[in-house]
Amino acid sequence: MIPPALPYLLGALVNSAPHAPQDWPGWRGPHGDGHADGNAPSHWSAQDVRWETPIPGLACSTPVISSERMFLTTAVRSPKGEGARRWPGGREPYHGGGGKLVEHSFEVFCLSAATGDVLWRQTAVEATPHEGHHGTYGSFASNSPVTDGERVYAFFGSRGIFCYDLDGELEWKRDLKVELEMRTQFGEGTAATLHGELLLLNLDHEGDSVLIALDRKNGREKWRTERAERSSWGTPRAMTHKGETALVVTGSDRVRAYDPRSGKELWACAGLGPNPIPTPLQFEDTVLVMSGHPRGPAMMAIRLGGKGDLSDGDAVIWSAKRGAAYTPSALLVEDRLYTVSDRGRMSCLDARSGEAHYLEQRLPRGLEFKASPVGVADRIYLLSESGDIVVVKAGKKLEVIATNTIDADDLFVASPVIVDGAIYLRSTERVLRIGGTR
Repeated sequence: MIPPALPYLLGALVNSAPHAPQDWPGWRGPHGDGHADGNAPSHWSAQDVRWETPIPGLACSTPVISSERMFLTTAVRSPKGEGARRWPGGREPYHGGGGKLVEHSFEVFCLSAATGDVLWRQTAVEATPHEGHHGTYGSFASNSPVTDGERVYAFFGSRGIFCYDLDGELEWKRDLKVELEMRTQFGEGTAATLHGELLLLNLDHEGDSVLIALDRKNGREKWRTERAERSSWGTPRAMTHKGETALVVTGSDRVRAYDPRSGKELWACAGLGPNPIPTPLQFEDTVLVMSGHPRGPAMMAIRLGGKGDLSDGDAVIWSAKRGAAYTPSALLVEDRLYTVSDRGRMSCLDARSGEAHYLEQRLPRGLEFKASPVGVADRIYLLSESGDIVVVKAGKKLEVIATNTIDADDLFVASPVIVDGAIYLRSTERVLRIGGTR
């Protein structure tokens, strides 16, 4: 990003359906906030790589894990077709348009989390994308899947949503009747989200943007709400305050909350910049949101429970510009909010006041980041584009515990997955496992 690294976009995922404590049901983990259960190693070497499995095609989506099975998506290019779409007059789109407009096979893989063996592989659909994606950080399979422990939901954006049981049998599929027109062809990349019986899909683009709720068991549409938004990559997050639940979704210049029962908008608050990607976080009775685009970086803490337009009232408890992340989502550890910029600068703010403990301090080696951080115990794991993982102590001062390097010349955009002490990394070409107890 400075276009959105979409996949990672890989946006955020809330999963309130039942799951085992050591599963990773959605792209932001078992609690939807980027925290892993259990523990994980802080240091490792090449000898700790337990397995490595190549995945055909190109994808930036983050895998999910349930019952010791890993599920992931990819888009495999046909060997023939035309070139990238151009703007009128033959101009290349800025940053976007990297994907070739040829037929792709949109596929779902299931791997053994223990061995990396491919257990099954299904083709969801074969289709020719209508527009390209970001030339470096995008793919046609950037929307992360989600699982409820009984089914896996493979989301391919404009190509629809496909529900499989854990053995790979198709239960249902839905054409969402939306062909997304993303700003400057950055590409698609929000994650599917589960809340109770609802499967939530946010489709913001240059056309008619919508938030859709489906019945997760049969795919029937429960409601569809129009959103006055341009292209954005926000994933819905369910938040409960005083017994009332709201679905909070960022947008191109504001954040909005919706009633999950009806899709009715509950409140909206202006103040965000363009291209919002990070997933909202709940801290006590506030929601923390941000957008880190250079033309309008912003962070806000908004009091939950409001109604209507909150832009000019006292609902905004604090706001800041410095330290806002662009692509990676933020991480909360106790009352501290951690962010990392695409360019490798880390910040820590007081979640109650917005005051900085440290601000935009550079991480080692000039590393750059698209993946979102993962919290394990008192540590934060940061996966760089080049496959290095920086382990940072979750304190009020920046303290790097370790920088672990693997032999990689591929690109890492998907976020790390940590289950049973094992660290799973997905590049655009392969998946690998580091450590673990099984």
